[in-house]
Amino acid sequence: MNETIELLETIIATASFPGHSVLAGDLGAVVEIYATPRLAYEVEFVNPDGSTRALLTLAPEQVRRLSALDVLTTRQLPLAA
Repeated sequence: MNETIELLETIIATASFPGHSVLAGDLGAVVEIYATPRLAYEVEFVNPDGSTRALLTLAPEQVRRLSALDVLTTRQLPLAA
């Protein structure tokens, strides 16, 4: 992951965190960027009603920017557990 991700940017999780109902491919928003002790992103994943599903601190290799080749989809929450 060499591109700089900005605060409030929408990202895609590249790893799954089933204990938090987040799977690889889920969209999240960067709500904080940490530089020390190493680069990390605080990412909020939300439900369709706007409530927070998960708030995770992720390493750069666990997120990526959206691309023009991405297809957005949905699934019911139990499928992520």
